[in-house]
Amino acid sequence: MKIPGKFGRVARRLVRMPLFTSVAVLTLALGIGANTAIFSVIRGVLLKPLPFDEPERLVGVWHTAPGLGMPLLNQAPSLYLTYREESHTFEESGMWATDAVAVTGAGEPERVSALDVTDGVLPTLRVQAEVGRRFNAEDDSPKSPERVMLMHGYWAKKFGSDPSVIGRQIVLDGKPTEIIGVLPASFRFMNLNPQLVLPMRINRADVFVGNFSYQGLARLKPGVTLEQANADVARMIPLVMQRFPMPPGFTKEMFSQARIGANLRPLSQDVIGDVGRVLWVVFGTVGIVLLIACANVANLFLVRAEGRQQELAIHAALGAGARRIAWELLSESLVLAVAGGLAGMVLAQAGIRALVALAPSGLPRVQDIGIDLVVVAFTLAISLFAGVLFGVIPVIKFSTPRLAAALSQGGRLGTASRQRHRARNTLVVIEIALAVVLLVGSGLMIRTFQAMRHVDPGFVNPSQVITMRVSIPDALIKDNAQAIRTHEAIVRRLEQIPGVTAVGLSSAIAMDGYDNNDPIFVEDFPSPEGRIPALRRYKFTDGSYFTSMGNRLIAGRLLTWNDTYQMAPVVVVSEKLAREYWKDPALAVGRRVRNTPSNPWRTIVGVVGDERDDGLAKPSPTTVYWPLLIKEFWNQDVQAQRSLSYVVRTERPKSPTLVKEIQQAVWTVNGSLPVANVRTLPEIMSASMAQTSFALVMLGIAAAVALALGVVGIYGVIAYVAAQRTKEIGIRIALGAVARDVTNLFLRQGVLLAAVGIVIGLVAAAAVTRVMATLLYGVGALDPVTYVSVALGLGLTALLASYVPAARAARIQPAEALRREL
Repeated sequence: MKIPGKFGRVARRLVRMPLFTSVAVLTLALGIGANTAIFSVIRGVLLKPLPFDEPERLVGVWHTAPGLGMPLLNQAPSLYLTYREESHTFEESGMWATDAVAVTGAGEPERVSALDVTDGVLPTLRVQAEVGRRFNAEDDSPKSPERVMLMHGYWAKKFGSDPSVIGRQIVLDGKPTEIIGVLPASFRFMNLNPQLVLPMRINRADVFVGNFSYQGLARLKPGVTLEQANADVARMIPLVMQRFPMPPGFTKEMFSQARIGANLRPLSQDVIGDVGRVLWVVFGTVGIVLLIACANVANLFLVRAEGRQQELAIHAALGAGARRIAWELLSESLVLAVAGGLAGMVLAQAGIRALVALAPSGLPRVQDIGIDLVVVAFTLAISLFAGVLFGVIPVIKFSTPRLAAALSQGGRLGTASRQRHRARNTLVVIEIALAVVLLVGSGLMIRTFQAMRHVDPGFVNPSQVITMRVSIPDALIKDNAQAIRTHEAIVRRLEQIPGVTAVGLSSAIAMDGYDNNDPIFVEDFPSPEGRIPALRRYKFTDGSYFTSMGNRLIAGRLLTWNDTYQMAPVVVVSEKLAREYWKDPALAVGRRVRNTPSNPWRTIVGVVGDERDDGLAKPSPTTVYWPLLIKEFWNQDVQAQRSLSYVVRTERPKSPTLVKEIQQAVWTVNGSLPVANVRTLPEIMSASMAQTSFALVMLGIAAAVALALGVVGIYGVIAYVAAQRTKEIGIRIALGAVARDVTNLFLRQGVLLAAVGIVIGLVAAAAVTRVMATLLYGVGALDPVTYVSVALGLGLTALLASYVPAARAARIQPAEALRREL
């Protein structure tokens, strides 16, 4: 393609210098491509509006309860019903929760993810059915027949996109359920991937104040601000206490002391979660790489401009002014920058695929990541910015006609002055300083990763553990005790699999994302009148759970199947809870706790080790372990845990047939029970470290590129200085200077540049890395080990980069040096 005009002449001139042009374009392509790739992820995940009509009016309905130490509190049915009836600021609102259901009667039973919604969720999002219809108020009534909507992907996979499925019935959790609609292929709900959508079917008669186990969303009326909506919600919260009964044993004063308040926020925050902080840190990192690349190319341009001094002086002598000469120099940098941007776009395409593959599990809005017009515009903008940035230095230095003429008089015999090299030295110092910042950031993430890997998770040998989930719906087995006996029968069958050494049950496994938190009343430490005590983690287990996980018994005994079937009033607690109240775990055995002021006291029979239930980087929660079958719990006569996770410890965790053997063992007990979420414990643990791993890889790559560019910069400066001082070196050697003296002459300059850059970089890193504090664990932003290691490592690398051209200069023969300068 022919490029017309002045830029065409510039492009042809650059093509005639293939080595200079290719090195500059490749250097820029790395920096620009990395920024384009990361920006495409940030745009897709953080900046693009949600794919709904007028998404700016959508909010997540959250609350705060400072009296319970909870800055973020979920939605509750009593609050949701009140808001729907009394809100002045909501156009529409809804409540939702994640779920999973067993699909049977069509081949092998399977357990699929589902979404429970009130009838207001889809209208709030303004989503219509692609086939059939969406839920209405009648469907959301507990008196209506069972109905379901299919997500588009599940409809295509399970039913071949057949529109005649509307009105057909499928069996969900043992209940015939009518299909009434299919949602459009474009519909994405939050960062979830449900297959089915079910009506929540709230029975208002059963609703009481509390039960903050759901999530809410709403659409604000036109013109309503977030502040106005929060004020409206704050107005309605006291109405809940008047309209709905208190949970058994609780009083209005207790909820008043919790100080529940409004905390609405844009719905996009619910979708994005906390991945934004990682992406912005990575974006800042690759921005530094671009600056280093610009500094490197600027050094190349300085060398080229110095070689064109006579040409520029002639232009000045023929009447070219400073502006024309400046444009002559700047146009080259802009053409190179655009070429680097185009090459960077090609690299970005591959980089985006790599980023998505390396990104933390559950990265939201992955389908929205790609190169669009905004990303192209961003790439063009940073390309032009880079072109101006690295092009302006030679412009300032060589565009003045008087200066150009003066330089032209130096001839080839002149030795470069300190002033001529000051700009190049400054650029190298900047490169080294920026590389230090990235190396320190990468080092801190490495130290964080090491610290997390050495954390005691609360269990041993996780590589030997396979986990899965089995749920028994009441439509399949009505009796609660029989449902628990079925779980025990599955445990006994799994224990017979060759290589299996232990099998345990729990409502949740450490780090699996299931968390259930409620208050605990301790007999020895009564709460002040009218106060709800601190929330604790609730789990429901059998005694073998701790053996299967490899969690140690510290005092007392574990729960037994007799405790379960006799519904004995006993519990096991974590070491952290025992020490909080009684200091010595052994003193906790025999003490009593309960979940509400009106429920029976339960005796602590054992204390077990703490588990890092919220991830390796977070402290262990204080936990109470309840039996699987328990009476007089909350407002239920008998509560049974029908959906349980299985912990299978085996000597053959990598056997290719093990999962199939586990499935067959379950089906020999009951052929209608699907096995879901089969994962190894290391996989669950890795998910808790996903963001740290992602940041580590990204910072590591950026730091490696920065180090390489910085080393190239030092090498280039020393090599160039040595070349410019060839005559001086020849004279020194002819006068008796030894090779070591010549080598040291250039080593000192390289080490000095590196030292200044390192000092400046360490100071900058101390300020910049504070923004990474939330990503660090077990190490501070000013960790001395990291800073000293980076300084020493980079210093030695810079010494090596300086030594190579210095040693080459020391081998110059005097006669050859003088002949070369003539």
